[in-house]
Amino acid sequence: MKARLNYNKQEFEVDFNEPIDISLEVGSVKCFHAPDFVMTPFVSGDFVGSVKQGAPINFFNVAMNPHGNGTHTECLGHITASQQSVNASLKQFHFFAQLITVELTDRSNGDQIITKQSIVNAEHLPLTEALIIRTLPNNIEKSTKDYSDSNPPFIDASAMEYLVSQGVNHLLIDLPSVDREYDEGVLQCHHIFWNVEGHEARDESRAKCTITELIYVPDTVVDGLYLLNLQIPSLPLDAAPSKPILYKMNKQD
Repeated sequence: MKARLNYNKQEFEVDFNEPIDISLEVGSVKCFHAPDFVMTPFVSGDFVGSVKQGAPINFFNVAMNPHGNGTHTECLGHITASQQSVNASLKQFHFFAQLITVELTDRSNGDQIITKQSIVNAEHLPLTEALIIRTLPNNIEKSTKDYSDSNPPFIDASAMEYLVSQGVNHLLIDLPSVDREYDEGVLQCHHIFWNVEGHEARDESRAKCTITELIYVPDTVVDGLYLLNLQIPSLPLDAAPSKPILYKMNKQD
């Protein structure tokens, strides 16, 4: 199935038969010392919900931490007392998205950060409502790594302020968090992105904005404009496992 879309007064064709999955499977990665993803057959009396163990069906319980076990999308309820759910926040699922690749900047204290300048240098178009950031190096180990206590790269506050000023409402990154792993709970970039002071939102318009972390974009996927389909399960939590899918936008003459 193909569709024609108009973006910035230009016409593009999208082939829905060629999806690009940039999600990581739940349980493939780990961060913040989250417990491992666990799936176990339901047990009730003599019934064990596993076909391998003689049941007519597989009927499994799962235990997971959305923030620490794989690709996930979070809303401002992640840092507010209101405990708003991402399911209530995210009501639109298709966005024009720009994929950029950035070089990390080393700080003297050992931190690696995404700077405003690195984003500006990587831009091919005016920033879209959704922005996908791929960091270098982009080795495949990103898809199976335990990031706990490794001080992963993160976004500099001035870079986040720039993204918000440019109208980025949905940010997707291949890192565990937009903030430093240990920052004494400041979470500066989270607060900037959602315009939250303390634990209260100051701008209702950003309540529909999302951050998606722990994606992985293969090197074969080139920078540029895509149609993004961002889907989540209907969980009443501040974050949920997600499956962002990209579709290449082919410019039409």
